[in-house]
Amino acid sequence: MADHEKQTGGASGAEAFADSLRGSARQIWLAGLGALARAQQEGGKLFETLVREGASIQREFKPDAQERMARARERMADVSAKASDRIERMFDERVAKALERLDVPLAGELDALRTRVDELERVLVSLAAKPVTRRRPRREDEKPTASGNSQEQ
Repeated sequence: MADHEKQTGGASGAEAFADSLRGSARQIWLAGLGALARAQQEGGKLFETLVREGASIQREFKPDAQERMARARERMADVSAKASDRIERMFDERVAKALERLDVPLAGELDALRTRVDELERVLVSLAAKPVTRRRPRREDEKPTASGNSQEQ
């Protein structure tokens, strides 16, 4: 029997440890229940206190947060404008290349052509305003003279 007690002696140590563990677990459980009861009793007061503290912190940090948001909006607008400009330039370049491949005249070329047509119209108007001296058509039997006029024979 002494051998049996030696062999089970380890079991009584394990039982003591298990009892100790059960006692600790029970204390933890009771502490949790106590915290829950107190939170229920003082929960309303605690909630109101937290709301007041939160409002105080918000008043303190709200101007800074608004300033940061304004700066962030400005940066985003700047980035957006730059990206839009870059996309527009790329689009313009690609359209210009496509028009060149199709041999479509560019705006500058059309403007130069309009200027040239306007200049030609002015010359035509000025020529039309001058009196025209018409020469009598030469007959076949006439010979040209040195002055270029025909003489009659």
